[in-house]
Formats: sequence, structure tokens, C-alpha cells
Amino acid sequence: MAYVITTPCVGVCDAECTRVCPCDCILGPVPLEELEAVPKPERATRFGNVQLYINPDECIDCGACLPVCPAEAIFAEDDVPAEWHGSIAENEAFFA
Repeated sequence: MAYVITTPCVGVCDAECTRVCPCDCILGPVPLEELEAVPKPERATRFGNVQLYINPDECIDCGACLPVCPAEAIFAEDDVPAEWHGSIAENEAFFA
């Protein structure tokens, strides 16, 4: 079971989760250097439809990303709320 980043991440892209991930399995469509160059309050405007994703094949289920996510968008796959179940497939598809 891997962790999944869900819809509340869209536009937030805080990226703190990428710093604490011991296996570097969290990525997004925008290079992290470019994302982090934009101040956090401006990210929703600049990257309004962007979110980060967790590679389900590389996630080691450590949970280090959970407490640092300000959007509370990260869940264990079995705990993803029903309204965000589509995020499971989106995370998988991103790394396909």
C-alpha cells in the first residue's frame, strides 16, 4: 500500500513533502526547482492546476510526508476519502 496525494494539493504544491521523502518518490509535472522558485502564496495563481504525485511503486509507506502537508492532501491508499478515490488512479497514471 502506497500513500496518495489527493485533490487538495492542486494549486498548493507546498513541496515540503519532497524534502522529507526518504526515497524521492514525490514528483510533479513542474520541476521542483521551478516550483520552489515561486513564493508559496503565489503558487496557486501560477500553478493553479498543478499538483504533486507519489510514485506507488517506489513509496515505502513511511508516512514522513503526512505531517508536513499543509493541505492535508496525503492519505494511505486504503484511507483515501471516497470523494478523492480518483486520485489513486491519477497518481498511478502520472508515473505510467
